[in-house]
Amino acid sequence: MRAPLGDFADARPAPDCLDLLTGPVAEAVRRWRGTVPAAEFVYVDTDPDIADTAVFVEHHGTELIEQSANCVVVAGKRGGETSLAACVVLSRTRVDVNGVVRRQLGARKASFAPMDLATGETGMEYGGITPIGLPADWPLLVDSAVVDTPHVLIGSGRRRGKLIVPGKAFAELPGAVVLDGLGTA
Repeated sequence: MRAPLGDFADARPAPDCLDLLTGPVAEAVRRWRGTVPAAEFVYVDTDPDIADTAVFVEHHGTELIEQSANCVVVAGKRGGETSLAACVVLSRTRVDVNGVVRRQLGARKASFAPMDLATGETGMEYGGITPIGLPADWPLLVDSAVVDTPHVLIGSGRRRGKLIVPGKAFAELPGAVVLDGLGTA
């Protein structure tokens, strides 16, 4: 199978390779009932040593910088309580943590969650966190530019491998809230 974007030697429908995904991601793909069929979620095998965006796009195609997204876990604090959420923005942008995220969460303070908290709560590897398979009770803030992108390259839950997902599917993930301006230049 040829991936809908990038230059990948090994691309296949994600439902055909659930054993290569972390438990939460595999379960989410297995249970997917969105308007985009799960078979349109493509898994591409990649080298974990080049998983970081800059090196990755240099190796697999510079056009991927416009079609890649990052998923980060944030912690919002208010009155001694901490709540977790995830944010998805295009890779060429940064999450507006202290503006859009803080206001959306109703938090007094918001920051990126510590790595061990993010990986422990998601069941995913650092550098591979994906919005597919996150805890269902978490808010999932998605920049509208991600939803408007025909196909988006995102983590697979592990540093090895990525998923290519139609952008509109992100709006259908559990807890998804699509926001303009979540990602800033």
